[in-house]
Amino acid sequence: MSSALKLSQKEATFNHEVVTRFELYNSLFQTLPFYQVKDTGILLPFFSSHCEKETAEHRSPTEIIESFFKKYVPDIDNREQINRMFRFIQYIERQVVLFDAIEDSLFNKIGRTDDSGSLQSLLQMAGQSDTIRNAVSDELKKFSLRLVLTAHPTQFYPGPVLGIITDLIEALKVNDLNNIDVLLQQLGKTPFFNKTSPTPVDEASSLAWFLENTFYHAAAAIQAKLEEEFDIDLTDGHQVLEMGFWPGGDRDGNPNVTTETTAAVASLLRQILFRCYYRDFRVLKRRITFRGIEKTISRLEKLLYQNAFAPPQNPKDLQSELLSLLESVRQTLITDHDGLFMNIVDGLIQKVRLFGCYFATLDIRQDSRVLRNVFKYCTQQSQIKSGLGKGYEALSEEEKLKTIPFNEADFHCPDDEDEMCKDTLNTIRLVQQIQQSNGEKACQRFIISNCQRASDILQLMNLFLWSGWKKESLSVDFIPLFEMVNDLQHASEIMESLYVHPAYKAHLERRGNRQTIMLGFSDSTKDGGYLMANWSIYKAKVELTALARKYGIDLAFFDGRGGPPARGGGKTHRFYASMGSEIANEHIQLTIQGQTVSSQYGSVETARYNVEQLINAGIVSALKPNDNDLLSQGSKALITEMADESYRLFMELRQHPLFVEYLEKFSPLKLLSKINISSRPTKRNADAALKLEDLRAISFVTSWSQLKQNIPGFYGVGTALQKIKNDGKWKEAKELYCSSGFFKTMVDNCMMSMSKSDFRVTAYLEKDKKFSAFWKMLRDEYDLTRVMLLELTDSEVLMQEYPVESRSIAIRERIVLPLVTMQHYALQCINRPGHEELRDVYNKLVIRTVYGIVNAGRNLA
Repeated sequence: MSSALKLSQKEATFNHEVVTRFELYNSLFQTLPFYQVKDTGILLPFFSSHCEKETAEHRSPTEIIESFFKKYVPDIDNREQINRMFRFIQYIERQVVLFDAIEDSLFNKIGRTDDSGSLQSLLQMAGQSDTIRNAVSDELKKFSLRLVLTAHPTQFYPGPVLGIITDLIEALKVNDLNNIDVLLQQLGKTPFFNKTSPTPVDEASSLAWFLENTFYHAAAAIQAKLEEEFDIDLTDGHQVLEMGFWPGGDRDGNPNVTTETTAAVASLLRQILFRCYYRDFRVLKRRITFRGIEKTISRLEKLLYQNAFAPPQNPKDLQSELLSLLESVRQTLITDHDGLFMNIVDGLIQKVRLFGCYFATLDIRQDSRVLRNVFKYCTQQSQIKSGLGKGYEALSEEEKLKTIPFNEADFHCPDDEDEMCKDTLNTIRLVQQIQQSNGEKACQRFIISNCQRASDILQLMNLFLWSGWKKESLSVDFIPLFEMVNDLQHASEIMESLYVHPAYKAHLERRGNRQTIMLGFSDSTKDGGYLMANWSIYKAKVELTALARKYGIDLAFFDGRGGPPARGGGKTHRFYASMGSEIANEHIQLTIQGQTVSSQYGSVETARYNVEQLINAGIVSALKPNDNDLLSQGSKALITEMADESYRLFMELRQHPLFVEYLEKFSPLKLLSKINISSRPTKRNADAALKLEDLRAISFVTSWSQLKQNIPGFYGVGTALQKIKNDGKWKEAKELYCSSGFFKTMVDNCMMSMSKSDFRVTAYLEKDKKFSAFWKMLRDEYDLTRVMLLELTDSEVLMQEYPVESRSIAIRERIVLPLVTMQHYALQCINRPGHEELRDVYNKLVIRTVYGIVNAGRNLA
């Protein structure tokens, strides 16, 4: 069957199964008697239709809202109009959930957009011959995938709502109308947001829901399949799939994360894991009722129950003991009971090997500037005897590398010391305690964000040695995070300084000569624009890979990716599948955050599919490297030329005098900090005036997505492509799109960003005295980029190659258009004089709309 016919069939299935069912259940949904206003469900279709019609005619949000109430509800005052809008929001938020649930319930029919990337396709490839099977097996023994859940503030569904969604998906799969009706009622009465900002521990609890309900089962199922089909075994210490966790460990720019927080989250992860084990054990105990095994079962039950429900104050790593007990049960079943129910025991053994006593590795992250200050403080403490005088700060980088002493001490930071110093040094000590209680893998990575020099790593290493750690047993990996375009350009020289440094070289040898380097997509996009960010990271990976191979280092790239293409998201697995042999790809590590967590990993089914896609991408790119993925010098020069041109335009935009003011005035940027979804401030230096460099990339990208302009995902691309065409290189660009997986994925993701943009929403700004020219500049680049991309890809519409995804986006955009309209109406009211008494109400209206818009976009933030 041709790929075009397959796409056509999937699109037809989507229209029949998803769209029709949504319209059916939505009509049921709109008759539900929600709080206060009974006719909201009746009015909402008229309001949605009105917004569509008036937006198409470029009416302003104020004109749209006022004309709607004048036409349909003329006898109510302004306060009651606002009240109705809040009720509309309540409905639309839940419409988004309904659409999500319907799509997810039909995942096997319409969600598998790329069947070639599944584990099944890997098995089919291995089935061709023993030689290929052995090759796959060998690659799996070297390959690893690490998914790191992060606490960035775009996962808006609280735990109770996630539970309802899960149940709703199951009910929809079998068209259980009674249950669907009850669940929709429950959804209508369940709050979608917190009245207070969550603590870091709250965030950890929220994300741990996915560990407990999806990854615990999905990871075990994938591991079982791999072990069954290939010659791999967890007993050799190598894991194909590993989980990471940032909430409670990531303190970069978040003063709410403390040593106590980190300890609490480590304990939380351990306890939740033991509850999972205990649930599995209950099944095991119900089946294994034979003689000769009672004492072992009793000991297992006591250990699991105690650690699940009454954990000791100073727990120990019980992985070895649990495995020993389970192996004893297994052996008895084989010897005395014909192996009956051995599969149940094997399943639990496998999970204990996978997750130990920690569930996911808790990463510690801190900004290099904070760590430098802590190091400076320590050099001034006489107990440490560092031998570094006041002149150390004035030394050149080269001299510092020679001077850092790497002496050991047992310094305890006084309780009355600076909070940052105390937190850093106490956390370094805590890492050792977590390793003793939960296992070494529980907390063994320290990430240095904004890493700009080799001394940032070496000084941190010395902080560990001054805090009671010993060189020979320093079981911690130090991971530099390179984020800005300039830092990416200098990353290889920083790493070479480390690879040749005697102390760091010895440490790497003790850690198996494996180095992880983190690269930040979000901040690099904010810093240099979409094309430049992606190309800078690609080039940095090529240079860093060559360097690692030169020094015999097993290199792992850890990609800091967000949900949208502007933050490294989009069709992520295709990026990894398109890495040429110039880029180390045996270890794939990436952050999973925001709505990407629930949209791609919200059920065992979707989690398995997306994990399998990434494993397949890594294995296939190693076994069947595509020659076209190895970019020629001509192709590199062409992309460099495009990246430079887009960078020039993006920097002109950033430096425009109206840039920050436009974002502040017409997006909810200033109000994001009031949304109770995160413990983390929306910008660094929270008390200072807004500066672009302090603004977090997630807030930057979210604000543009709320504006429906998605500037970070496309701005400069059209101008860059036009320059290439004007220079007579258009044929080469089109050939590059057809041949290079990397360039194609970058372009396709750009089109996804643009599909979620709608300049009609802000078309009223074309007549604004102050911002007219600025808005036109943005709109013109969007129009140019659209024209150039359609010509480049030989398409008639954006995302023509992905009709199901395109249709899904279009429906979601239609659902949330009333939210967008209400948000911009409220912002217009806030910006106009004369609405002071209602300012707080309008602020709340803006804040409430943000939730639904991001949830509907699924990877908008």
